[in-house]
Amino acid sequence: MPIEIRELNIRVVVSNAQNQESQNGSSNTGIDSAAKKEIIAECIEQIMELLQQKKER
Repeated sequence: MPIEIRELNIRVVVSNAQNQESQNGSSNTGIDSAAKKEIIAECIEQIMELLQQKKER
């Protein structure tokens, strides 16, 4: 028997220390700017493909 989820609640808590690090540009993600740009480019490409598929319908 399948289960249907009608509502999904997501709660996120962000502390001030993390906000200050990201504002100063010294985040500890371990990803350099070239890798970030590559990830962003891949995401944009996938989004464009999805929009194109939706448009074709």
